[in-house]
Formats: sequence, C-alpha cells, structure tokens
Amino acid sequence: MSKSSDRRQKRTHVSGVYPHLAVLAEHKPRSETGIGALMPWADRLWFITYPANPRYGRGHGLFTIDQDLCMEKHPASVVGTYANRIIHGPTDQLIIGPHLIDIQGNVRTIDALVPHRLTATMTHLTDPANKVYFLTMESLLFEADVNTLETELLCDLNVELGLQGIEHPHFKGGYTGHGRVVVANNTYTNTDFVDGPTQGRLAEWDGETWTILDTCQYNEVTGRTSIGDAILATGADNASAILKVFTEGRWSTYRLPKATHTQDHSWTTEWPRIREVESERWLMNCSGMFYELPAMQYAGKVWGVRPISTHLRIIGDYCSWLGMLVLAGDQTTPIMDANPFVGQPQANLWFGKTDDLWQFGKPTGWGGPWREQPVEAGVPSDPYLMTGFEHKVLHLAHDADQGVAFTVEVDFLGTQAWQTYETIRVPARGYAYHTFPPGFSAHWVRVTADADCRATAYLHYT
Repeated sequence: MSKSSDRRQKRTHVSGVYPHLAVLAEHKPRSETGIGALMPWADRLWFITYPANPRYGRGHGLFTIDQDLCMEKHPASVVGTYANRIIHGPTDQLIIGPHLIDIQGNVRTIDALVPHRLTATMTHLTDPANKVYFLTMESLLFEADVNTLETELLCDLNVELGLQGIEHPHFKGGYTGHGRVVVANNTYTNTDFVDGPTQGRLAEWDGETWTILDTCQYNEVTGRTSIGDAILATGADNASAILKVFTEGRWSTYRLPKATHTQDHSWTTEWPRIREVESERWLMNCSGMFYELPAMQYAGKVWGVRPISTHLRIIGDYCSWLGMLVLAGDQTTPIMDANPFVGQPQANLWFGKTDDLWQFGKPTGWGGPWREQPVEAGVPSDPYLMTGFEHKVLHLAHDADQGVAFTVEVDFLGTQAWQTYETIRVPARGYAYHTFPPGFSAHWVRVTADADCRATAYLHYT
C-alpha cells in the first residue's frame, strides 16, 4: 500500500463526509458558508465558498484539496459570493469566482469583479478566444478579457428585462450556445405564489436584442457542443418544476414533479445544477430530486429523463474527481441570526459514487401541467414526466358552468407519440380523480380539455 493510500485510509469519514474538510466562517458576523462551485483542475479539487453577501462574512475563499484529502486555503482568496465556474478552452484556464487558474495552478484575480456576487461565466459571442461574460446576482452583465483582465459593464438586466422594482433580483445560471446568451433569474416570492409567477426570467440575447422567454423562476442554464447541442434550462412555477430545451431552432417545455416545497423561494433555491458526472452522462438536480439526463437529443426531443432519488440537501455544485462523485454543500445558515437556532456557519463536501444516489430517497413528488390555470379547448398541456414512479394519482378540477371532458394521453415511447389513455368527465365546477394501476408507466403524460375553463391537472406520485 502506498503512503498516500495509507494517509487517506486514516481519515475519519461519516457516510461520505470528512469532518476535517469542513469550511467554517467566523462568528462575527454570522452570515452563511456555502460551497458555490468546485472543479477538478491542475491536479487538485478546487472549490470556492460564499457568504450571503460579500459585506457580511469572514473565513471564506478559494480552497484546494489534494489526492491525500489535504485541504489548503489559497493565498489569493478573497471574500465574495461566487457560484460560477467554467473552463476557458482557448487559454487553458479555469475560471471560478473572480479567479483565473492556469494548468500549473497559478492564480490571477479580476479585482474589478471581486465585490460582485458572480453567478455565471459564459462564452463570448464574438471573441470567444479572448473574452467571457460574467453575470452577477444583482443583474449586471460584464465582459472580461481573460488575458489582460480588463472588464466592461455591458448592461443591467433589470432594465433590459423589465425587472425594475421587483422585490429581489436573483440571477443565477447562464450559458452561450446557438449564437445566443441565455440567462436565468430565479426570483420567486409570495407575490408570485398569490398572483402567479411574474418576477422570474428566462431570457436570451443575440448580442443586440434581449428576448424574454418566460417569467417563471429559472435557476440553471447549460448545454454542450458534441453528441447533443441542446441548451437546457431548469426552473419552476406554481404547478411544477420545468425543463426548457432549445434544439433544432426552437424552445420546448417539459414539466417535472417537485419533490419538496422547501426550495420554492428564490433564496432557498441554491443552486440546482446540470452536470456531467460520468463520461457523457449527465445528472440533473431540480426541485429536490436527482434525475438522469441524456446528453443527446433525437428528432429534437428529450426522452431519456429518469428520476433517481429525492433529497433535502442544498447542493451548490457537484463533479467527478478521482473516480468519485463530489457534492458541495451548504449545511447551516444563520444569516445574521435570522434563525436563532443555528450557530457557526459551515459547509462540507460529500464523497461517494454516482450509484449511491439511488439510496438517498425513493422518487416521489407532485405537480402537474396545470394549477388553476386558464386553458383553451383542444390545446394540449405541456408533457409531464410519468416514468420512474410507483404509484400515480391524477386530480382534475375546473370552474366552468358546464361539465368538461379531459382527455388524458400518454407517450410510452418517450418520443411524443401520443396515445389516448382515457377521457375523464368532470361535472360543472367539479372535481374528479383517477388512480392509475400499480406499476403503470409511460414516459410522458398530457391533458386536453374540451372547453375553455380555469383548470387544474395535478399528479401525485408516491
């Protein structure tokens, strides 16, 4: 046995967590410690921690872990709220927070970006060899030169996307693909719950014009450039979780169950991601549930989505490193003593294998294509995920003065080849439910009403 292996074996760990790798913030002020991003690079695992706001926090910074699970805080560390990471291929640099790290592990810092809460770094539209975009939580979009470290503020997305005056802008993911930059704002408060989602954004920019795609909360935007070249965005509204996909020149909407309501509010949605965890195999974390997600799309459709497990973790990021799956955590959050039963801010990492996720919690969830939503006669709902859950109940309700017939269609091939399953008649202003046989499964389900009405089509999976 090598000396390195011997040192690793002596490390205490509990269910994949090594206490000696915990990162702690100082007691004054008691803010937050989350791990916002992590990446294997230059023979180390690099990660960066964040307080709730860069004005409130001590003990945060840039850390590395070596193959012996020895952790060091890098001398270039700065205190900031960062959750961005990307590899800039043309110059072989990891960008994480405001730092640029070459393949020898040398670190440079973009000082102009240190005060900003950085949430995404994206490929540049016109000069990808030398520049990138940085998105901040407060809605600012910067351009930065990865050689000179010069920056330029391009725009305020609150202005561009009509978000002036909202309670809390909370921009998250961003990605460049198909000649467009796509960004997400995940604002969701009591206003959105009561009056309908209006404060979130999914929007795209072609370098000249911004286009709003949706006004629900969105958290993640990502994609790839080989096998499949789709852009994928995840979010949620009052009815369900949402997977939005750009492929073959257009956006499509798919709906997924929610496994928890503890992550509905914009502040508690930190930070659901889509990441490659095995070669060409993606993992999607969305509304408290892990899913398998294929890297490829066929005939412009996404069909291979499969639930893995439910969880209540706040997972800032995850990656594969040294043959392990590593999950970044945000374990406890005093936030200036808003919770008087939480003490010192802290976070840690979880080490395991991808297959371990199947042991986290059996897939269960709820949601649907419609929740008290105006629907048009003959217009089908968005596809809603059905596969991978054991027991299923569909609830139907409407406000029309006459009875409404709801046609339930299923896509058991996963290719949107819809087949009529059953037509369920609901009396005037009435309610009905249908229990699917145990073990019944199709990949997607959708519903169509035969009259204009305000309707709910909601599924509970147990």
